[in-house]
Amino acid sequence: MTDSAAPRTIRTAVVGYGLSGSVFHAPLIGSDARYSLDVIATSNPERQKAAIARYPGVRTVHDGDAVLARAADLDLVVLGTPPATHYPLARAALEAGLDVVVDKPFAVTSGEGQELVALARQLGRVLTVFQNRRWDGDFLTLRKLLAADAVGKVTRFESRFERWSPAIAKAWKAHATAADGGGVLFDLGSHLIDQALLLFGPAAVVHAELKARRADERADDDVFLVLRHDSGVVSHLTMNMLCAQQGPRFRVLGSVGGFTKNGVDPQEPYIVAGGSPLDAGYGEEAPEWAGLLGRDGHLDALPTERGSYPEFYRLLADKILDGGATSALPVPVDPAGPVEVLKLIEQARELSSARS
Repeated sequence: MTDSAAPRTIRTAVVGYGLSGSVFHAPLIGSDARYSLDVIATSNPERQKAAIARYPGVRTVHDGDAVLARAADLDLVVLGTPPATHYPLARAALEAGLDVVVDKPFAVTSGEGQELVALARQLGRVLTVFQNRRWDGDFLTLRKLLAADAVGKVTRFESRFERWSPAIAKAWKAHATAADGGGVLFDLGSHLIDQALLLFGPAAVVHAELKARRADERADDDVFLVLRHDSGVVSHLTMNMLCAQQGPRFRVLGSVGGFTKNGVDPQEPYIVAGGSPLDAGYGEEAPEWAGLLGRDGHLDALPTERGSYPEFYRLLADKILDGGATSALPVPVDPAGPVEVLKLIEQARELSSARS
């Protein structure tokens, strides 16, 4: 690859073809004509067959090393692998001259994340993090509502990801400790913290409860955090994998009103069910899931904005094809943000350990 002329298409490899690779990255890349999905890495024979069936012409290899051996024929590598592999694989890909997308969590420590940011800058490569839930329809709705000052000065923000998953489905998660990037705080917590920082700015963790409720959980599956933002807003963030009755996805309280939103963004289940990001109805939420805006004693339904995960790869293509790291265009997610997320995760673990 060269930096002097933008490639006609962005030659892309996806490393990992579990949920991340098969439901998020590959379908989004495959739906954007500016990318070519050239290589998928997975050691699972059934996943290899599934990848070839869905993306005729794609080459399957066993692991990230096999992808890096083909670096001369690639422009971009996407890492949808377990968190403990993110730092070594991203570092190797950057050193091989590739632009890199890293799934969340960006790394296992904030120090690793900072090293990757510095290395990408030094090598003149594009580096970004797949914080896709910045493009959830409910989050886009909330950002629009707050931009319009619809609830006045926000005092409290509540955000939840709660699921009923009594069994740990993925083998790596069943064995992963917090040091390996395991647990719900690294997983769903990376999204909740990232969204809170985007909405209300820098924050510190002032309270943290981390528990492992499931018998085979080696990290944490029930977490509650309180963030105090420099802006004065207090965020209550809840993530729970053993929750038989879920609370609202969002609840925002302000000086002149409030907003409550139930349900979860439909994009992931839509693709799992066989849908495509190119479908006319992709990202649209059923009207009955509209959030409620309460002001002056009245409750009004607020239709949900259309979710747009493809926006991540649209912005990334704009950046790469405009000259990559030398372009003035922004990356879809500045990795400095996910580094701050990792710092707050580290704060939460320190607080929780001090309390136990």
